[in-house]
Parts: sequence; C-alpha cells; structure tokens
Amino acid sequence: MQPLSAAVRQYLHEILGVPKPELASWARANELPYFLRDAFEFSEFELLGQHIVLATARSEQRPSLSDVRTWIDKVRAIAEQPVIYVTEALASYERRRLIEHKVPFIVPGNQLYLPDLGLDLREYFRQRAPAAEAALSPSAQAMLIAALLRQPWEVEWLPSTAGSALGYTPMTLSRAVKELTAAGLATVHAVGRTRWLRMDPSPQQIWERAKPVLRTPVKRTVCVLAEGYLDAPPSRLAGLSALARYSMLAEPKWPVYAVSGAEWKAAMDAGVRELPEPIAGAQEWQLWSYSPALAPDAVTVDPLSLLLSLQDSGDDRVQIALDELKERFPW
Repeated sequence: MQPLSAAVRQYLHEILGVPKPELASWARANELPYFLRDAFEFSEFELLGQHIVLATARSEQRPSLSDVRTWIDKVRAIAEQPVIYVTEALASYERRRLIEHKVPFIVPGNQLYLPDLGLDLREYFRQRAPAAEAALSPSAQAMLIAALLRQPWEVEWLPSTAGSALGYTPMTLSRAVKELTAAGLATVHAVGRTRWLRMDPSPQQIWERAKPVLRTPVKRTVCVLAEGYLDAPPSRLAGLSALARYSMLAEPKWPVYAVSGAEWKAAMDAGVRELPEPIAGAQEWQLWSYSPALAPDAVTVDPLSLLLSLQDSGDDRVQIALDELKERFPW
C-alpha cells in the first residue's frame, strides 16, 4: 500500500471518527485507458455506507488541474460511483478550482472535500502560523523574483545592488531584506560593512518555498485609449497577451500591457484616461505593484510574475497554457 493511501485511512479515521477503512484494489481499473492507470493508483472502500473509488496520484508525476477534472469524470463514468482524487499537497488556488468544479478530493492532514457525501472539512489548525503565511510586500517580492531570474544562478547576492536597480530607498531595501529572511527564503551575512543575502537551495526549491507568500502583482486592470497621447507607450506585454507568447493560447481581443505606478501617473498627466468599456484601438493596462521590467531586454513581463497574475483564473485553457509557461522557467 502506498504511504499516501495509508495516510488517507488514518486521516478519515481521525477526522470522521470512523474505523480505518479497509482499502482494496479496484477490480475495474483494467477497464481504464493505460494513461489513467499510469497516472493514478486505484483502490476502493466503503465510507458512511457508500462505495467509493480512490484515485491516488502517483508521486512521480502530478497532472494539471484541468486533466484531473477530465480524468476523474472519465473514471466516474466507468465506476458509476463517487471517485475521489487523492494527492499529498494542493495550493489554495488549486483547492478552490477543484471545489468550483465539484471534484472530490482528499489532502491527508489538510482538507477533505466530498460533495457526494456532503462533507467539506478543513484542518485549519494544521496551517502555518499567520506570520509565516503573510504575503511579502511588493518590494520584497520583486527582489526575490529578480534574484530567481538571474542567470547564472547566484547563491549569494548583494541586496543593495538589487535594490538600487529597482529604485528602492535604503529604508525600503532594509524592510525587504527583513521580510525575505523572516520568511526563511534567505539568510544575511556580513563581509566587512557589506551585507550579502544567501539562498542555499536551488532556485526551484526557493520558488516552491516562497509560493505561499507570493501574490499577484496586478493591483487593478484598466481599459485605455493611448494612441496620440504618449510618445513611448507601454511595451511590456502582460496577462493573456504575454501568455500567448509562451504557449499555444490565442491572442486576446484587446492587447494587455503592464505599467508601473510611475508610468500610470505619467500617462494620466499626458491625458490618457480610463475608458468605461473597450472601443476600437483600446488596450488593457495592468497597474502593477512593482516594476514589470524584472526580466531585462524582454517584450513581456517575467514568467514568474506572469504566473502569479493568472494562477487564479478559472479558465481551463489558461491553466493549460500556464503549464506550458512553467516549462520556460529559468531552472
């Protein structure tokens, strides 16, 4: 039995107060296409008088949420009984999307969502302390992402140099460094009077560790008509326009650009105004909480910030495109 399956038995026993269910291999699994048997380990058991199939994700591969939804539906159609997706971890936005689509799932020790049985239980006491989950400030997030994008990867780097490149004051820089160290993403050490930040794990490990405290950089999106007002209009593609450059996603009807607070103010001073609705020649501008130009010499915003700006989208096409985007991350 997989350790994850054993964890499910223990979790159901603890959270529902029922005897540990006895899991058995699901006899009809051989009726499924090979790719489903390759993606999941299937078992069945009885819970509260209902026969249920567990589709436990194999640890070596984790399908996208759009695949999970489609595949669980396929299994349910054959099983003609509830099918529960089991995985060892889900991000908060992933849980929301599964719940929106009524996909039953169990994350042992964290959450159980079984709409067929009327159950939605969340183990809030198992979450990290609030201080650990507090989002990084925009300045700290920008510094972190700029460091993760740097090629080649540098374990140690000067926060003063990064802060200067982003235009941060010494006070803002100091706060950002404190946030990164408090979140366990970096450590500080001094060489003479110079402070260095050190990130020992790989950039991918840092990114995974940081995801709970990262937020979308988009403060709000406006529709504008910029032609004729600006000598140098925004050039950083963002949102679906940027994602279309990284994937097979079609271009949106209205081009999307990212602008900083200073750029938005300059545009307003030049006469650019927010439109109540799109018209011919209109553009969507995303007003960012930090610089959209963390990736130098690029026509789009950086891929990490782009993912953060779109990860809560409920559009399956967008989620598939984001999976393609992840393949272009610098690690």
